[in-house]
Amino acid sequence: MRILAFDTSTEACTVALFDGARWVERSEHAGASHSQRLLPIVRALLAESGIALRALDGIAFGAGPGSFTGLRIACGVAQGLAFGTGLPLLGVGSLEAVAEATYAAHGWTRVACALDARMHEVYFAAYERANRSWCARVEPCVLPPSEAPLLHGRWFGAGNGFAAYAALGEHLAGALGDRDERTLPTATAIGTLALPRFAAGQGVPAREGAPLYVRHRVALTAAERDAGLRL
Repeated sequence: MRILAFDTSTEACTVALFDGARWVERSEHAGASHSQRLLPIVRALLAESGIALRALDGIAFGAGPGSFTGLRIACGVAQGLAFGTGLPLLGVGSLEAVAEATYAAHGWTRVACALDARMHEVYFAAYERANRSWCARVEPCVLPPSEAPLLHGRWFGAGNGFAAYAALGEHLAGALGDRDERTLPTATAIGTLALPRFAAGQGVPAREGAPLYVRHRVALTAAERDAGLRL
């Protein structure tokens, strides 16, 4: 099976291609330029791999939660590519991808995932790995760091939410065995999670692709903008 995967839910623009044997990934800090950078990286990776888009078996994208604009870009590009080729697509949760990336890097099977949601909040979830898949012990949510659900046992803290808000690590200190504040969703993690789902026939038509926002605000008030807050 050969699939394309990408994520633009954070300031990183990350794209990966699985050719049936190995993953090849390209990532860069895109900031607010995901719309300019995503397709060129996709085209370059396909060209370097010598694989035509139509020869793929599916397209996976980071569905969120994350940056509103980034989620719309990833979903829109995935839908556009899928419409043009008839390929199935899959949206994969960005917090679950953080757990997968943490497992690949550190081997931990219980991961508390937190991404900076701005506005003094974090996108938060907790996953436990069993039978080569992840079970959500805390479903993806958005909340102030001091209100994150308390966890039992020993967990690895992963994601830039821990770097943005020291209060989160303090709040969960009793459960955290270690942490990596640099971990972000990667395209390889998105694709690794998508592979067995594609194999199980869970891919959907392009029209059914959708982001997972969690936070349902799409704009700030004038006062919030003046205070320097961002969604």
